Amino acid sequence: MRRSLVALGLLGAAAWALRDIPVAVGGRARGDRATRVARSPQFRDGRFRNRPTPAADRTPSAAMAPATLGSTLREMALGKEQRTPLGDIPLVTPTVPAERAQGLHLTWYGHATVLVEIDGARILFDPVWSDRVSPSRLAGPRRLHRPPQPLSELPAVDAVVISHDHYDHLDLPTIRTLLRTQTAPIVVPLGIGAHLERWKVPADRIVELDWSESAEVAGITLTATPAQHFSGRLFTRDRTLWTSWVAAGPVHRVFYTGDSGYFPGYAEIGAEHGPFDATLVQIGAYNDNWADIHMTPEEGLATHLDVDGGLLVPVHWATFNLATHPWTAPADRLWHAARAHRVPLAIPRPGERVDVHNPTPVDPWWQRLGAPPPGTPTRPSDTPPPELSTAKINTPSPTRCPS
Repeated sequence: MRRSLVALGLLGAAAWALRDIPVAVGGRARGDRATRVARSPQFRDGRFRNRPTPAADRTPSAAMAPATLGSTLREMALGKEQRTPLGDIPLVTPTVPAERAQGLHLTWYGHATVLVEIDGARILFDPVWSDRVSPSRLAGPRRLHRPPQPLSELPAVDAVVISHDHYDHLDLPTIRTLLRTQTAPIVVPLGIGAHLERWKVPADRIVELDWSESAEVAGITLTATPAQHFSGRLFTRDRTLWTSWVAAGPVHRVFYTGDSGYFPGYAEIGAEHGPFDATLVQIGAYNDNWADIHMTPEEGLATHLDVDGGLLVPVHWATFNLATHPWTAPADRLWHAARAHRVPLAIPRPGERVDVHNPTPVDPWWQRLGAPPPGTPTRPSDTPPPELSTAKINTPSPTRCPS
């Protein structure tokens, strides 16, 4: 009898944990939304496509093809790289003032979640507060640090902006909480509105944009700009668009790469929308097997230069273990490259608020949580790496994981 009760309890717990998976996967565009998706220049043969470049002449999700999946999984399971920190990641309690701040301030909450205070408005990019980035509460990459602030304590924001529909950028529990605690619209790439609709987001809070389309919120113009990536939740692939974003106020401008490989479109974005006071640049989760969809830190620096950025703030690292490189490598490599090319850089702790016009000097806080490979300086060398340009770069680094 006791065993039967235990078994029933375990089954009940599993059913509770699994109940949200079908909903978390999201919805599929139908009706007018499907018609608009089909009309997009980016949508062909039933899928969204990257712009044609030598690195993206294939279906985007082919970058994660089965031919390379086995070797990647073996490396993640058996590789000797230190892919997690050796201690607790230092957190800073966010200090966003209750009053609307003028100027430009950026608060990094970990991974790709950033609160941008720009010209009196607040824009929240890719909010993820869940413990795992997965449709399941029982499996999937788990946080390496807790959120620096409860989501319920976030100040009122004017817009929530999503770059694409992968679980580490679009999180069902976070969206549900924001529905209760915020009134801001959710601005998303084309097709993601179907996910939000299934999650009971009111239609008047959903703003869907194709590349080169804009929406104005609280005096800030949000423009969806190209990226080189892919999309999908569970078994669906490339049915929703992926974007980078421009947030342009009366005085300041910010560029967010989203997830992307390095591609010529960045120079075009810079020419059309730059210069930018700050850039939020993806630097982590890179691997030679998917080089066309995730940038290396050096390519992130080249992107910053291409778009004519001012202060570079790295994102998409430190919070989740999503690749095979050492945990410290993204920040180490970026700091070295930025110092060599005299690019203004801020590498905040999770929760730390950055004043873009008065950033504090870089403190290598992450290096205290990991042992860099032999030969890696604890402070960046003044010896410049090969010259960066708008052409794709491949700067050697002692911290780069083998392929």
